[in-house]
Amino acid sequence: MSDPDPSPRVGQLVKILRGKDAGQYSVIVEVLSERFVRIADGDQRKYDRAKKKNVIHLELLDFISPEITRSMSEAGRVTNGKLRFAIAKFLEQQAID
Repeated sequence: MSDPDPSPRVGQLVKILRGKDAGQYSVIVEVLSERFVRIADGDQRKYDRAKKKNVIHLELLDFISPEITRSMSEAGRVTNGKLRFAIAKFLEQQAID
């Protein structure tokens, strides 16, 4: 049985489907396994306190932020401002479409 969604990637935006943050957008900052990732939004959930989430509780979106991917590969971390910027950029792009 094949999985319809591709595997999660660092810098990918997600929509939270379950939990108290349901309906909010966040960014994958670390892939722990095929099943678990750490997410942060730079506002309520900072990078330093990223939330561990099961990927079945997330909707993986087709938007991967190049700024976050680059920052994670170069420095091994990302600023909260970049996380907020990536989410705002995605939401702005969705409003235009």
